[in-house]
Amino acid sequence: MAHESPALDLYDRRILSALQDDGALTNQALADRVHLSASQCSRRRQRLEADGLIRGYRADLDAARLGLTITVYVNVMLNTHSPENAERFQRLVARLPEVQEAHALTGDMDYLLKIVVADLPALSELINGELLPHQSVSTVKSSIVLSTLKADHRLPIAE
Repeated sequence: MAHESPALDLYDRRILSALQDDGALTNQALADRVHLSASQCSRRRQRLEADGLIRGYRADLDAARLGLTITVYVNVMLNTHSPENAERFQRLVARLPEVQEAHALTGDMDYLLKIVVADLPALSELINGELLPHQSVSTVKSSIVLSTLKADHRLPIAE
């Protein structure tokens, strides 16, 4: 399914870029950064939100300071490749708050999950208590993150 990209001018791209840096910017602060009036920024922001380019705003929390010190990438293979089984797996993933991201893949594995947990016992409980026994899952392979070289959620918006 192709997604139609709305036409964005230089000011729209500047607004999007500035909001990626700080989603809490007031319209006046945003206007100062992108060199437009506050009312123009407000109208443009509302249009970008209505068009779905801005999906929401959230705080960037420090996982380690919250006691979530283990990040793991988990590859999952389903036991059968039916729509019903895929739906069962999607329901499982949706109810697990530890799963930060879930991607369907090409290649050897069916899904890649990014999981954040407090410690190794919590990871063991999630894998051995939730993923492996689930009726939709055949194989689980995990890789624990030792260090993070880059964690930037900003999209590359050309200005």
